[in-house]
Amino acid sequence: MTRERWTDDRIPDQNGRTAVVTGANSGVGLATARALARHGARVVLAVRDVDRGRRAAAGITAEFPGARLDVHHLDLADLDSVRAFADGIRAGRQRLDLLVNNAGVMAPPRTLNGQGHEVQFATNHLGHFALTGLLLGLLDQGDNPRVVTVSSPNHRQGRIDFDDLDGARAYSPMGHYNQSKLANAVFGLHLHRLLALTDSPVRSVLAHPGFVASNLQKGTPVATVRLLYGWLLAPLAQKPADGALPVLYAATEPGVRGGEFVAPGGKGELRGSPARVEAAPRATDAATGRRLWEVSERLTGVRFPLPVAG
Repeated sequence: MTRERWTDDRIPDQNGRTAVVTGANSGVGLATARALARHGARVVLAVRDVDRGRRAAAGITAEFPGARLDVHHLDLADLDSVRAFADGIRAGRQRLDLLVNNAGVMAPPRTLNGQGHEVQFATNHLGHFALTGLLLGLLDQGDNPRVVTVSSPNHRQGRIDFDDLDGARAYSPMGHYNQSKLANAVFGLHLHRLLALTDSPVRSVLAHPGFVASNLQKGTPVATVRLLYGWLLAPLAQKPADGALPVLYAATEPGVRGGEFVAPGGKGELRGSPARVEAAPRATDAATGRRLWEVSERLTGVRFPLPVAG
């Protein structure tokens, strides 16, 4: 990609562009929103906790007084909330240039959302699938528009159990987290395939931040996961600003192409400057992509204005 370390100072001018960043009140999402705003983008902070979102926006504005920020409520685990958010975005804008599907939850005890879906699969995958489909019309009108879906190194350990997506028969907090992050990768790549069949200017790109010290690990209620990832391994983790670099590269670097995957280039993709990486073979399987797409359309009720998945 480049021998020189890529930093967010190299982000091209974003004036005139509008970006939606999910989970933008902390961690990688906040770092992503901050960098985009610093370079001139109008950024919609899509957050579950509006008060925390407003405090995050105030912090960015204090640092960059000219920052253009909007804070909107979005609970990705609730498909009604996803639809309400998308309706609000569509009502106030004619176009959208960037959607960063970043928000996520990690390793809670088995919990079902209001629609009866396991909350990690619902939040990390289904909510973002529905949001992307509902906003694709605005993205089609954007300037160099992109959808960046944030996966994880854990997608390599993931398996999608289509016969037990919600863990009714067997549930593992980390196993279902890995499943949801594999679903992110499968979705982003299949979206790229479908976009390539049309004249859409939208590019679907994948990214992951590596191992980052954030509330994602420390916030999980599962004690063993919290101890391992949130405390014991924390000294090895990157800061959120460093973890955001692959996401920002995928979102802004001119040479990025649809279907590419950007991640830290260091050992194990855990840290380092942004680099193009290969997704796990399970993520690139077209049949898996078609099946996940069909299941996701059925579970969300959202159909994309694209050729049918099959």
